[in-house]
Amino acid sequence: MPKVALYNISGEQVGEVELNDAIFGIEPNEPVLHDAVVMQLANQRQGTHDTKTRAEVRGGGRKPWRQKGTGRARAGSTRSPIWRSGGVVFGPHPRDYSYSLPKKVRRLALKSALSSKVLDNDIIVLDGLTMDAPKTKEMSRILGNLKADKALVVTADRDVNVEKSARNIEGVKPLKAEGVNVYDLLKYTKLVITKDAVAKIEEVLA
Repeated sequence: MPKVALYNISGEQVGEVELNDAIFGIEPNEPVLHDAVVMQLANQRQGTHDTKTRAEVRGGGRKPWRQKGTGRARAGSTRSPIWRSGGVVFGPHPRDYSYSLPKKVRRLALKSALSSKVLDNDIIVLDGLTMDAPKTKEMSRILGNLKADKALVVTADRDVNVEKSARNIEGVKPLKAEGVNVYDLLKYTKLVITKDAVAKIEEVLA
């Protein structure tokens, strides 16, 4: 089982914690990680883009000139796609981009992302993280002690004070354990996670 250092909020090592080998110690599967990120980004797309066809643009009811005898090309509508302000051919219309990977693939991707953090020494496990009140300056000081600038801060449950303290810091995102996802794990350099959150993730993925 991989062992990582256990820190307090002052950045001092206070012990070690053993991580589940089946979750934090596997060989990262890069193709699966790629598939998971593409799926997550696709599911975030709103799909509200829309263009008007020649049937939807305004005007064009009358034939602009007679069929023969003018020397100009035949035209039946001023809203033909070849005209300025005409309709758009094969343009985008509202659609749903979301799709889902098999559950086993999603779990493998999450385990791969967590394992990659351990392999790269980018995981920082805290013995606890609580705040009496929202203090962005205090959170900045804690992350400075841990040498974690661009960090994903994960707690076991939603902590409003921690969330409000971290969300205004550029390059930092607070998250509860059940919201941990592949995209955020790969996006942020450091994973700052509490010991309780590790236990919760292991309980779900084991």
